Amino acid sequence: MNKPRSTWLTAAGAALAGLAGLLLPVLGPAGEAEAAATGIHVAQGRVYEANGNEFVMRGVNHAHTWYPEQTGAIADIAATGANTVRVVLSSGDRWTKTSASEVSSLIAQCRTSKLICVLEVHDTTGYGEDGAAASLDKAVDYWIGVKSALQGQEDYVVVNIGNEPFGNSGYTAWTNATKNAIGRLRGAGIGHALMVDAPNWGQDWSHTMRDNAASVFVADPHRNTIFSIHMYGVYDTAAEVQSYLGHFVNSGLPLVVGEFGDQHSDGNPDENAIMATAQSLKIGYLGWSWSGNGSGVEYLDMVNGFDADSLTTWGNRLIHGANGIAATSKPATVYGGTGGGDGGGGTGGTAPNGYPYCAAGSASDPDGDGWGWENST
Repeated sequence: MNKPRSTWLTAAGAALAGLAGLLLPVLGPAGEAEAAATGIHVAQGRVYEANGNEFVMRGVNHAHTWYPEQTGAIADIAATGANTVRVVLSSGDRWTKTSASEVSSLIAQCRTSKLICVLEVHDTTGYGEDGAAASLDKAVDYWIGVKSALQGQEDYVVVNIGNEPFGNSGYTAWTNATKNAIGRLRGAGIGHALMVDAPNWGQDWSHTMRDNAASVFVADPHRNTIFSIHMYGVYDTAAEVQSYLGHFVNSGLPLVVGEFGDQHSDGNPDENAIMATAQSLKIGYLGWSWSGNGSGVEYLDMVNGFDADSLTTWGNRLIHGANGIAATSKPATVYGGTGGGDGGGGTGGTAPNGYPYCAAGSASDPDGDGWGWENST
């Protein structure tokens, strides 16, 4: 999402294929073995904490770089039950640069609030179409410049290299630009889990990310890259949502829905299908955004005026609705919780309905509500 834009420029993509089988893969893409990684890491197409517990993101985006004075937002997001916050930073190419000390403070706030912190550079939004956008190379320069704030935070931080790094022009360059960005970060000694956004303003209607994700993944010497799709008007039917998300799961590639909303100027996203499919496939999702949207998309605010006690319709849906944050988020075990990390069922703890979750490896709990079969019981 880009704060100044009042509309999203999208094109009609080719017809999406029907939903394939949704069985979890047992091998990574093309049988590649993931390299050993510290901190948050990918294994067999899934995201894990450093201790080996699977982690499924359930959270909210926060536009820090435009509202740095809103210092209580991260704690307020945590109070919803979210386990992750995606924080908007600036490399200084479009907005005021987020300093290394500011990054350290944001990470500290996330840790105090027991949230996994996804940090993203927003200046890259729409590169190739928006003349003011910065390249992924510029974003990498920024990350290397704030490396001191990131070091030692691998258990708590995911580096989202650049937000929506290509628009609807020049997006075929996404694959090589993304590989180069990953290579430079690894060469600079940044060992965190990396997140890469799709082109086409994040929506990948061209399937550029989908069709090249496997080669991008193996280009990371750490095999520790997570893919992020942003779902707005391009994803206005359940079939489109299921097809896209299912493709990554079936391919053994890690994916999150890094942004989505319940309405938009480019079409009406099917938020119910996004949340239900993410839940059934154990894929993370991060709603856009806590507060502060402008330029005609104020309806994407989850709370009015950064007031945690004033939920909007969208905020109430995301947090308290079916397959929402309150019902499906499991805390990160790095903070000492029992976690479970499967987006709502499978590895211990208590479900929102009061029943214990089925134990991993012995359970059949397809809807993740804790009420299922364990050892034929």
